[in-house]
Amino acid sequence: MISVFGSANMDLVAYVSQAPKRGETVTGRGFRTIPGGKGANQAIAAARAGAVVAFLGAVGDDGFGSEMRTTLAAAGVEVAQLRQVPGPSGIAHIVVDDEGGNSIIVVPGANGTVTGPTEDDVAVIAGSRALLLQLELPMAAVVAAAQAGQVSDVPVILTPAPAQPLPDALLDAVTLIVPNEHEAADITGTDSAEAALEALLARVPEAVITLGSEGALYGSRSGERLRVPAVKVKAVDTTAAGDTFVGALAVARAEGLPAAPALRFASVAAALSVQREGASTSMPTRAEIDDSLA
Repeated sequence: MISVFGSANMDLVAYVSQAPKRGETVTGRGFRTIPGGKGANQAIAAARAGAVVAFLGAVGDDGFGSEMRTTLAAAGVEVAQLRQVPGPSGIAHIVVDDEGGNSIIVVPGANGTVTGPTEDDVAVIAGSRALLLQLELPMAAVVAAAQAGQVSDVPVILTPAPAQPLPDALLDAVTLIVPNEHEAADITGTDSAEAALEALLARVPEAVITLGSEGALYGSRSGERLRVPAVKVKAVDTTAAGDTFVGALAVARAEGLPAAPALRFASVAAALSVQREGASTSMPTRAEIDDSLA
């Protein structure tokens, strides 16, 4: 089982030819509400990629919360530990342009009430083969969950997004960190992906830097270094590409694949996701990933 301690947001997605500049109004070509949030996205991605997944987090007592719970359960994610709290659920306002690029504003809502894992959450984490974390919950809660994984010798996989300073208490508990190239630059203070990888490995045992159309860069303290090319496709919407990559990577690692085929598996999953609109709605099934790898 893979556990995901993270955020659940309702994505409010507007599709436009070109994103508006400050003070500018543009006419959109479409609008959708799609369950998302980095935690929920990674949970759904991992479940569709073939894992048993438990989601640990919170939604509000509004219609968005009910819809997110239903969406997670329909994707095969266990939601017994998904708390309902008074007030609104988290939302993300997303603008997607015709090139597939996006800009996002996140309002935490119920996610901001999560101060740490409950006793039941800790028990779920202890029985997992991997714990996925992101930074859309309060930092203290993320640190506490990471430490719960560390105590139980559960591999902790961190997506450091949205980018922010990372306390030593968190990094000390992380097994694998997976930033994109911009997050890696923010964390390490260098624009060189290769230099950023080495800086990250001074703080955690393994790192993957995702490079968009340029693929991904992997390194470990054992000395292994890999560059995995991206699968060349026409992007429609890149909103959930990173979360799909991480969810699929966690599945491949939990199944015992070595780094190179695990990264290839994750890259194929991400490539399939960017060819569809939406976040949770874009993630491929295990059959689709396996067919693309064949």
